[in-house]
Amino acid sequence: MSFWTRELRATYAFVERNFNLVKRYWGWELVWITYSIVNSLAITFIGAGMEKISGQSVDTQFLILYLLVGTLIWSYLSVVFDSISEMITWERWEGTIEYTFMAPVSRSTHMIGTTLFAVAYGIFRTLITLGVVTFFFQINLEKANLAGAMLLLLIGSVSFIGFGIVAAVLPLLFSERGSQMTHVIEALLLLISGIYYPISVLPDWLQTVSMLSPATYVLDAMREAILHGKSTVELLPYAWPLLVMGVITIPFGLLVFGIVERFAKRTGRLKRSG
Repeated sequence: MSFWTRELRATYAFVERNFNLVKRYWGWELVWITYSIVNSLAITFIGAGMEKISGQSVDTQFLILYLLVGTLIWSYLSVVFDSISEMITWERWEGTIEYTFMAPVSRSTHMIGTTLFAVAYGIFRTLITLGVVTFFFQINLEKANLAGAMLLLLIGSVSFIGFGIVAAVLPLLFSERGSQMTHVIEALLLLISGIYYPISVLPDWLQTVSMLSPATYVLDAMREAILHGKSTVELLPYAWPLLVMGVITIPFGLLVFGIVERFAKRTGRLKRSG
């Protein structure tokens, strides 16, 4: 068996294992999917009710679509981020962390498999949420550039993968509270990325910080493509910051993860859970 064939099989093995974990804990997955659907509906209904709340005439359909894009994109990106940043936590929960880290499989293969699962599962959950939301609202996408939107979403996924790898170091380094720390990072990204509002309403210093979040560029590009029908060429200025972030954060995350992994093995942190 060639090296690449073995690596491809190992990569697929991690994808298959993660999907099997989803099936094993289907009850929890049902809870999170339900929460995602209800949260998306609640945010979208805010848009539908804004005219009554404000007492002013507003473009309700535009506001509904504006909020819907934010909720769906954040739902997808957060699944990608969580799946990657919590891969160490899942290993500890399952009691397989020592077996995985001592197996003759490169960490890059491990992370590629986890990443492929994260993207596939994120798309799956987002499509379910979109299907339910469109049942409640009439969504007009006649002017939307869906091809360009999907291209920017895939490019943005690469950047978020890099952030997820960097965050995955925390559960490895801090076995008792590392998982909670990754959620703090996620919450900060939610605040500064303009998920439900334009970043122009943020304080000036937070607007500057928001430029470091890949979600900021993904959401701006998605809204330009879906709400305003901008062409794919017009969306390219949003692509290069995402590509730069991915080129920087993925190698940096792998480097830091490798250093922390060796430290965790030397200090006996792999199996620790308290």
